[in-house]
Amino acid sequence: MAEHHLAQLNIARLRAPLDSPELADFVARLPEINGLADDSPGFVWRLQDEAGDATALRPFGTDVIVNLTVWQSVESLHAFVYRTVHLEPMRRRREWFVPLDGPHLVLWWLPADVLPTLGEAAERLDLLGRDGPSAAAFTLREPYPAPGVLAG
Repeated sequence: MAEHHLAQLNIARLRAPLDSPELADFVARLPEINGLADDSPGFVWRLQDEAGDATALRPFGTDVIVNLTVWQSVESLHAFVYRTVHLEPMRRRREWFVPLDGPHLVLWWLPADVLPTLGEAAERLDLLGRDGPSAAAFTLREPYPAPGVLAG
């Protein structure tokens, strides 16, 4: 078993309220996309409330939704994001979300027996925005290997 897992946070500023007609397609796809993630190879965990998603959790502001997940590897997250039907709603994100001034996604490694918190995720996103990619906070475009694994 791997000693580390990959934590992923992404945030999005809504163009309209979740219950608006403008976001109806996005909201309708949530159960499908969340289920796809849950069943994807390498998926470990995702933050969710009683409704089965995290859209009611708003630590970054009332108009910002969060997605916090844990994966076995960068490769498993990359495969889910870019090689499944997740790609179609991701291509439509500009219809539903307002671009942010800073980073909207951050990745970091954590011990395999630990789950991330929203507070830690916010700190990692701030770190990425302040200092750029590093072993402590990085992106899919500039991934860092897990601690103890040589880059290659």
